[in-house]
Amino acid sequence: MENTQNPPAVIDADAFSVRRTIRINAPREKVWRTVTEPDLVSQWFGELVLTGTGVGAHGTIGWPDQPDVPIRVDTFEPPSMVSYRWCNEEGPPLDAVDEERSTVFTFTLEETPDGTLLTVVETGFDNTGDPAVNMASHRDGWDGELDKLVALLERGS
Repeated sequence: MENTQNPPAVIDADAFSVRRTIRINAPREKVWRTVTEPDLVSQWFGELVLTGTGVGAHGTIGWPDQPDVPIRVDTFEPPSMVSYRWCNEEGPPLDAVDEERSTVFTFTLEETPDGTLLTVVETGFDNTGDPAVNMASHRDGWDGELDKLVALLERGS
């Protein structure tokens, strides 16, 4: 199911960032769990495996036919903000997050009368080998992945 009610992600080339804000017809607490609990994240995004909880939790995220990517929780403020740092730059696979080759995506959740307003901002593309190509790829990725999140949360609503 493709979400046509939410605008697509946008690139800010000056800030080396990608941003998308969507409305979800689900309570903030439910959206929070679905963007922070590995088994729920894995239902709409990549297969997330974390050791630990909260800030400092670390592990991998992966998609079929692609190598797993190191990921770490950098911010954890229930139920309003979580950020993940990940290394998804082309090159040899890494065992842990590399501060110099990583980007950070932050989910901010705001309660609204009819559900939740979720904003994702991914920054740090200036740390990648080809910022323009990577921002375009991640813009498209956030469009598809967040549409899957909306479909999952609004199913049966």
